[in-house]
Formats: sequence, C-alpha cells, structure tokens
Amino acid sequence: MKLEDEIKQKKFKNEFHKLAVNLIYTHGWWLNYQAGFFKRFQITGTQYNILRILRGQHPNPASINLLKERMLDKMSDASRLVERLKDKGLVERKICPKDRRKVEVKITKKGMELLKNIGSIEDQFEKLFIGIKPNEAKTLNELLDKLRG
Repeated sequence: MKLEDEIKQKKFKNEFHKLAVNLIYTHGWWLNYQAGFFKRFQITGTQYNILRILRGQHPNPASINLLKERMLDKMSDASRLVERLKDKGLVERKICPKDRRKVEVKITKKGMELLKNIGSIEDQFEKLFIGIKPNEAKTLNELLDKLRG
C-alpha cells in the first residue's frame, strides 16, 4: 500500500521528505511484524539479535562491549538484555577470570536450540518481500548503504 494511503497524507515537502517519513513508517511496520513473530518464542527482536551474535562467536565468549558494537539497535541496553536471556536459560554470564571488570557471555545449548527452531520457520520473513524481485532488493540494499554514506 502506498505511504500516502497508510498515513492519510497527500502531500510532502519533496521526495526526500517523503523518503524520510517512509523510512520511519517502514521501520515501525517491520518492528511490529518482528515483535509478533518473536512473541511465540517469548523473546524480542533485540534478544534474538544478541543470540545470533553469540552463536557466531560460539564456542568463544563475547563481552558486553562486543555485543553493543555488533547489535543492530545501538540504543539497546545490552547488559539488561543479557540478564533477561540468562533468566530464560538462553545464555551464561560469567566474570572474566583475567579481568574482573569484564563479563563474558556465551550462548547455552537451550539458546542454540531456540535459534534452530526459529531458523526452521524464519523464511516467513522473506514472504514479506514477495512483491520485490531479487534485483530490486539488491538495488534497495545499495541505496540504503549509499544513504548511510
């Protein structure tokens, strides 16, 4: 559906203004879809992001700083998210024996199993892009990379 119809706005200052509004609207739309998807697994999108980072680090631990650097949402509180994942048994959190100020985080077997379960139905995300051809997706990715400079 067209942005104008979605937000009931007919005119924009210019195409760049419309692009900014469209990016914000689409971001919210994506987050809402993602929240509904992950709700059935009792995690959030940012928790999923942390689990994927930890899976990539496995079997090595990751520091909280490494998680912050690699997270998609730089505004998230990685320490709080790790604590919630620990409470669910999806990660282990230990004080580094060499540097007591540093915390090491590792994904658990339960966390790996959860990612495996999510991965088996993750192709549902791709269904959202059914109206976009692969070459269009490539162009959009290139344009977004260009936008971020």
